[in-house]
Amino acid sequence: MKIETLAVHAGGERDPVSHSVAPPLHLSTNYELGAGSEMLGGYIYVRYSNPTQERLESALALLEGGETAAVFGSGVAAGAAVLQALPAGSHVIFPDDVYYQFYMMASEYLPRWGMESTIVDMSDLERVRAAVRPNTRLIWAETPSNPLLKIVDLAGVAAVAREAGASALVDNTFATPVLQRPLELDFDVVLHSTTKYMGGHGDVQGGALVFARRGPLFEAVRRIRDVQGSVASPFNSWLVLRGLRSLPCRMDRHTSNAGAVATYLASHPAVEAVHYPGLSSHPGHEVAKRQMKGFGGMLSFRLKAGADAAIAVTTRTKLFVNATSLGGPESLIEHRSSSEGPHSTTPKNLLRLSVGLENAEDLIEDLGQALA
Repeated sequence: MKIETLAVHAGGERDPVSHSVAPPLHLSTNYELGAGSEMLGGYIYVRYSNPTQERLESALALLEGGETAAVFGSGVAAGAAVLQALPAGSHVIFPDDVYYQFYMMASEYLPRWGMESTIVDMSDLERVRAAVRPNTRLIWAETPSNPLLKIVDLAGVAAVAREAGASALVDNTFATPVLQRPLELDFDVVLHSTTKYMGGHGDVQGGALVFARRGPLFEAVRRIRDVQGSVASPFNSWLVLRGLRSLPCRMDRHTSNAGAVATYLASHPAVEAVHYPGLSSHPGHEVAKRQMKGFGGMLSFRLKAGADAAIAVTTRTKLFVNATSLGGPESLIEHRSSSEGPHSTTPKNLLRLSVGLENAEDLIEDLGQALA
């Protein structure tokens, strides 16, 4: 069955009571128990599990081709749970353009948890291989990356992880399972901020981990979620499940719009560089062509005139909203270095775009007047 069909029907089993076509929403925080606290209906308390959350988890596992999934209150909470599930003394390899919050975890929190990390340019597989240590337990990839849209050879990284006896995780938020299938390339875990394209409407926060196999790492992550309470709420789970139904259609439009915008910016005299893997000039273009169905709706570009000029552009756009996050129907523009804060390593003349569902010609016209 193709993913477009799966997205519509995954998690959409008929409610046995009402036979509703739309999935029901169960908001109850607790459930009636037997005299000895037996779970009469399979549930005890919302922090552990609930019917709506389980519908979403089964749908995500089906879309990514995994055996099981666990959803969280945010993508950062999901990623943190994996790191906390590793044994003390573990070593983790991160990409140099890893999402900023995970970069902060690597530098501030892993040492507190008795772990080590190395940050490398994962576009070079030999650097990944050279970073492996005897205590390496996890290789963490992100492709396309945020905000430089770097591309990582997933099959190559998975092979390095296998050689090292380590697990391999990839943040697939930008691509979604519609455009990229990491578990089919031998990854163990796929991470999503479901806040973004999966929710798709800028009105829900969530995160998810999809596991190729239901093994010790999954069980450890579930235990951490139960103890720490980083569960996704039933309502947020329901909103993400609703968003999945239109995900393939939306990704098609995001991708076509972003390609048109990237092509326009690449020829603009004020632009120093465009970071979009769909451009043949992108250093990861051939790898992206091999492992992606499409190149996604995210891109970034740098201005020749510097940081102040980049910031000024964000004040002149009329359709592109100056806001953080991504994956909603409206197009967004962001001066990423300012958003990340004083420790950001993002180029200060860089603007990140989340290209939405509007007409591509209107978006290009908006950028043109803002860059003039």
